[in-house]
Amino acid sequence: MFRNTARCLDAFLVIAGGLLAHWMRFATLAALPDTERLLIAFNCVLVLLLFPGFGVYETWRGKPLTAMLARVAAAWLAVVAAALLLAFTLHRMDAVSRLWFVYSTLISGALIVATKCAVHVALRSVRRRGMNFRTIAIVGAPGFARTLLAHLEHAPQAGFRPVCVFDTSVDSSVERAAYGARLNRLPVLTDLTAFAAKVRDERVNEVWLALPLSEERTIYRFQRMFRHDFVNLRFIPDVRSLSLFNHSLVDVVGLPTLSLGAPSLSPPQMWPKLIFDRLFAAGALVALAPVFIVLATAIKLTSPGPVFFRQTRKGADGEPFSIYKFRSMTVHHEAQGQVTQATRHDARVTKLGAFMRRTSLDELPQFLNVLLGQMSVVGPRPHALEHDDLYKDQVYGYMHRYRIKPGITGWAQVNGYRGATAKVEKMEARVKFDLFYIHNWSFWFDMKIVFITIFKGFISRNAF
Repeated sequence: MFRNTARCLDAFLVIAGGLLAHWMRFATLAALPDTERLLIAFNCVLVLLLFPGFGVYETWRGKPLTAMLARVAAAWLAVVAAALLLAFTLHRMDAVSRLWFVYSTLISGALIVATKCAVHVALRSVRRRGMNFRTIAIVGAPGFARTLLAHLEHAPQAGFRPVCVFDTSVDSSVERAAYGARLNRLPVLTDLTAFAAKVRDERVNEVWLALPLSEERTIYRFQRMFRHDFVNLRFIPDVRSLSLFNHSLVDVVGLPTLSLGAPSLSPPQMWPKLIFDRLFAAGALVALAPVFIVLATAIKLTSPGPVFFRQTRKGADGEPFSIYKFRSMTVHHEAQGQVTQATRHDARVTKLGAFMRRTSLDELPQFLNVLLGQMSVVGPRPHALEHDDLYKDQVYGYMHRYRIKPGITGWAQVNGYRGATAKVEKMEARVKFDLFYIHNWSFWFDMKIVFITIFKGFISRNAF
């Protein structure tokens, strides 16, 4: 019923868009040309035929609004392209006002998108109030079930209401009351027959199989159990132990594959970060040019040697690059494969260098690395190659930091983890913050880190 109503509404919006475009173009609704009527009617038919094929009328419960709008836009563009093809095929394009066609395309598309947004927002609001929900039963071990319940609790707008949990970690031979335990105030069942009866008696809409990939027999068992019931089975694989990152299912040569070693961020999601990096770095280099001149002159006057210090570091996916810093130490040579971290009152650090290191001024030339695309403004700090070799086997997840571009500042730095890392525990804490950043990255998270850095992140007692 709802889908049929949505289809009729979309067709009506196409008609409304065509009429409004004609009024805007000719300041009248009278004497609508036959060609315009034909195109409007053709668009209505195509909307009814093509939109279902694009999945526009599928349920978008719990799914992101942007994905839905992208699919609606793609479906509408397909309709418009087909209308253009029809006009050219019938050799009637010369009888169509180009301006009317553009107006009609934009207005109808905007009306459809705006309506979908309004309905989506309205449904989210209704579901937040406890209406229009779907009941679910979760099958799995308590640990992962608790994670799913936490996600559902933080997303009431999705409209999923859990009613019970079936604990697969308990041996079925163990004698235990069916309702003898609770998880997040939900009954935990251990008897399969009692669980199936509850799902059927309460007409539960969905059963979520939150199981490891190795539980194929258990998954098949539940499929057979509910094969005659109109209950939606969802498999949510418990792959927490396989990788540090969120996992994304992608198609490779027609086969579904689960990515275990890389962040699940697509290039379009990263565009705001890439654009911000270039603009911010260019602006910083221009604004800080006088500071660069003063520091370069001071370095030359206070100690012999080059102004800049260059060192090879790892970038995204381990690609090596030369990082730039203002030289803060006297020129010295170390043994091959050895890098000695600066310590408090280190004799190698010049007086000017100590000031630059405390205030992070020695890091400013790295905006050039950002402009060249080798680094980002925000990201995990890159370490010397010798430190990578030292810590990669001692700190779990250490090398996963290099799955994205390293940054001038990062979540670890604004939380106090700057400077030397003489102890493994300090590096473990830093890596923990870096991985949290990668897991929870968003453009606004970057902006938060930038603002914290500007107001309190430049000066640190740990930098010497």
